[in-house]
Amino acid sequence: MHSIESRILVVDDDPTVAEVVTGYLERAGHAVDLAVDGPAALRAAAARRPDLVVLDLMLPGMDGLEVCRRLRATGPVPVIMLTARGDEDDRILGLEIGADDYVTKPFSPRELVLRVESVLRRSRAAAARPGPPVSRAGITLDPTARTAAKGGHELALTLREFDLLAYLLARPGEAITRERLMHEVWGWEFGDLSTVTVHVRRLRGKIESDPAKPTLIRTVWGVGYRFEGEAPAEGAGTRPGVAVAAAGEVRVAAGSLSDVGSDPDHPRLHADPDLPLVEPDTGAATGLGAGAAVGLDTGAHHGADRG
Repeated sequence: MHSIESRILVVDDDPTVAEVVTGYLERAGHAVDLAVDGPAALRAAAARRPDLVVLDLMLPGMDGLEVCRRLRATGPVPVIMLTARGDEDDRILGLEIGADDYVTKPFSPRELVLRVESVLRRSRAAAARPGPPVSRAGITLDPTARTAAKGGHELALTLREFDLLAYLLARPGEAITRERLMHEVWGWEFGDLSTVTVHVRRLRGKIESDPAKPTLIRTVWGVGYRFEGEAPAEGAGTRPGVAVAAAGEVRVAAGSLSDVGSDPDHPRLHADPDLPLVEPDTGAATGLGAGAAVGLDTGAHHGADRG
């Protein structure tokens, strides 16, 4: 069944990749605009606002990160970043500047379509069922207007950050796993859990008084996260053998972790067996004619929404 038609802006300087991606998106029922570089993408978005942007990171001149920043400055729009490199720092940087998802080349065009539709479905669902305004812990969130504020100052949130905050605000005091957040907020059945970690860190940076010592979005070791309506009492929120130092450093009793630094949510931290680091896979090629020629993998996807 074809999706409701949406307008997708594809930004890639490789004409073969752009052609293949456009073909798959159009067969899925979407209208597609093409741009070959950053300035052309910004002009296209200004002329006809897209419902979603598929944006290559490695563009000539103005790179994809700068294009994403400028697009975000003009208003909310979902962005899926394409990167030719599997380096984790590139993926995390893309997420931190506001991309809603990323796909690493070589990739399956079918996976990309699934991810596009997952992000679109999530944004439409939020608009269709906005729910009542919520006010908690000094944060006010209006789902209908898609605005959030803390202490009377509006928060500049991406689409996914807003959905994540709304989900947490609606469940104060409840420990929520990263897997559940991935399923409920991202709409994915499985995938790279560092995506959730990065968004939580970025959201903390916008709502916490001191992101290094969060008091609103607390880490629940071995589980995930919990939103606190008020700052917990000193010493609360840790499990036996764990002490949180004044500088945010986490120290664990002898026999487990020793000194893991100031960020317990770093995606590379996986000494706790209950918090595995999930590395993305690349899928397996199934032999689409154009796939090998343009570096596109047509096999199994990872982390995409099959729903």
